[in-house]
Amino acid sequence: MTHDDLLSLPDTPLARAALNLVVDAESASIANHSIRSFLFARLVARSLGMVPGHDHDERLLFLACVLHDLGLAPEGRHTQRFEVVGADRAAEFLTAQGLPAAEVDAVWEAVALHTTPQIAERRGALSLLVREGICVDFGGVIGPGVVADAVTDEEARAVHDAHPRLSMVSSIVEAMATQAAKHPANGPRYSVGGELLRERGNPPRRTRMEEAVLTSRWRS
Repeated sequence: MTHDDLLSLPDTPLARAALNLVVDAESASIANHSIRSFLFARLVARSLGMVPGHDHDERLLFLACVLHDLGLAPEGRHTQRFEVVGADRAAEFLTAQGLPAAEVDAVWEAVALHTTPQIAERRGALSLLVREGICVDFGGVIGPGVVADAVTDEEARAVHDAHPRLSMVSSIVEAMATQAAKHPANGPRYSVGGELLRERGNPPRRTRMEEAVLTSRWRS
């Protein structure tokens, strides 16, 4: 894969609209994470021998990865766990853009399940690759992934140079805990947001996820 191919993003009206939505709604740190998750998911697909257009739909992979953290955007109603809020917002946006209902539903499922190991991986190629791309971007903190060497150090440097991490894990923990603190339904017990809020405590302290990232592949 050439450098340009590695960093290329879909350039359709829908893809551009989705990316603009995320860049406008989310912090730069979380938006960059969403883009990197797609780039890494595509490399995971390559490592698994999955062919775009045959084994998976790269259009939907981009949309699901880029939109997967819409539930962490500060604006809007937050009365459910962030994965469901994000899936609902992604579905509303994609429906308004004219995406067929079956494809909207596939993206909804991939977004809603992206923090759920051992289930996302069994719900088809889209949910698998979204989860795996996110796992790679977390550097092993939320799971080892199905392909440990899907991304070379050289490829990782190119992706991070184009879309810097900007203390991504701490930014996501802060956003999750903030949403969970606003309403009990945002952080039910044993959900990721709920557990991060409990670990953070008052006054705030570093969570286990933030501690783990210090020894992860990317260190941030």
